[in-house]
Amino acid sequence: MDTAIPAFLWTLGTIIFILMCATAYLAYAFITKEETIKTMTETHHKLMRSFNDLDEQARLIVRTDIELNNIREEMDKRLNGLNAVQRISRQMSQALNENEIFQKISPALFEELGFTRVLVASLNENNVLKVRLNLGYKDSRTEAMLKEVDTDETLAKSLQENQTLSSISCPNKIKEKIAHIFESDHFVLSPILSQNGSIGFVFTGNRFNSAAVTQSDEELITILAGQIGQSIENAQLFEKVFRSSQELELKVSDRTKQLAQALQKVNEISKKKSEFISAVSHELRTPLTSIKGYAAILIAGKIGEVPTAVKERLVKINNHSDNLVGLINDLLDIARIESGRQEMKFGNYKIKNIVDNVADLLGPQITAKGVKLQLRFPQQIEEIYADASHVERVFINLINNAIKFTPANGTITVSAPPALDRGYVVFSVADTGIGIPAADVQKLFSEFFRVDNEINQNVKGTGLGLVLAKNIVQAHHGKMWVQSQVGVGTTFYFTLPTTPKAFEEHLIMEKTDA
Repeated sequence: MDTAIPAFLWTLGTIIFILMCATAYLAYAFITKEETIKTMTETHHKLMRSFNDLDEQARLIVRTDIELNNIREEMDKRLNGLNAVQRISRQMSQALNENEIFQKISPALFEELGFTRVLVASLNENNVLKVRLNLGYKDSRTEAMLKEVDTDETLAKSLQENQTLSSISCPNKIKEKIAHIFESDHFVLSPILSQNGSIGFVFTGNRFNSAAVTQSDEELITILAGQIGQSIENAQLFEKVFRSSQELELKVSDRTKQLAQALQKVNEISKKKSEFISAVSHELRTPLTSIKGYAAILIAGKIGEVPTAVKERLVKINNHSDNLVGLINDLLDIARIESGRQEMKFGNYKIKNIVDNVADLLGPQITAKGVKLQLRFPQQIEEIYADASHVERVFINLINNAIKFTPANGTITVSAPPALDRGYVVFSVADTGIGIPAADVQKLFSEFFRVDNEINQNVKGTGLGLVLAKNIVQAHHGKMWVQSQVGVGTTFYFTLPTTPKAFEEHLIMEKTDA
């Protein structure tokens, strides 16, 4: 566009030169004077019209060039302003508190936008406007300006309604008021908004002898004010979340301490209970041994024959003594295992040998009850790493329970799948018995608990067998659980290690989880 005017002048000069040549040629031609004058007059008129047209076009080109330059300058200013606002917005979005946000707003930004007077203010914790950025004003003057803005109902209402006020768009009455307060003839006043309404404002302006603000200026300041409000909300939300996190950490820490103390107390109580049970059991063993010994002597007639009725009662005394000794032994074993004093003799043992021993021991009871015992073990799993005698007690307790609650012609299945669970084999003892109500399943491994049913009412028991079996499994770092359905049957599951490596790995895992 800058080369359009010289080109035009060159064209105009060429045309004039051609016309002058034509005029000279006519002057020397053999025509009359009137014809020459007439021809020259017509040529003159044509030249004047052409010249006027060219002059008008030149003026239009000049005006268009000026307007395009102005538009280009305005676009450059707008683009630079948007880049500057974007840069400041990115910096503000990284701030973690309100003070840091306003520190990111540089006075150079407003100078780049062409403003000589700037005042940014926001509400403090006491809900009072506080100056955050001041450019071009004395500090003593800004306090009075904030007070005037705060007390002016019209301005306050406009700011609360998210209205950006500028010298090119607001009514004259408000315009004069803002110009008076901020001592600026050209200005933009935009509210800083949050979800709760206006929390401050951004004012930018110039005196009368400076360039007037544009629609672009108004849009840029509105965008900047919006970004400030969003950044403040984000910072407040971050601070709220951070405080909540700190409070939660304190609560979790306190609760953890309380639980640790409670657990310590529970362990102490459990230890004292185990020590008490152990002490009482030992104290009971001595007189029971004497009672059983004297009963056996009397039954054998070693100190003389006793009447038949007395002998029958002595046999009952001996049998009940055996039951009581079994109960005491179970209590002692549970106490020793819980306290870690029970010595476990680990080794590699054949699964078949252990289960066959149990089947032989319980054979008479199985035959008497008329139930079928099935043993199903995969060939690829032959051994376990365990204390064989204690594992036998687990099988004895579980199979004994299955015999007790399985009707005649029922089936008891002892099995294990071929797949291992991280080096542990999963055993199961399943029966087709009466099943256990869901409400009682979770209580099965509680000491002295017995399911309330007709069989338990007629058959004596201590409620310690399952507790002892689970403690033995846990001493092998295994697990025991149960599934049952009333009228269908019950299945007990438990895991035992197959190798020392698997045993050690589970021990490490338990310590890590703890």
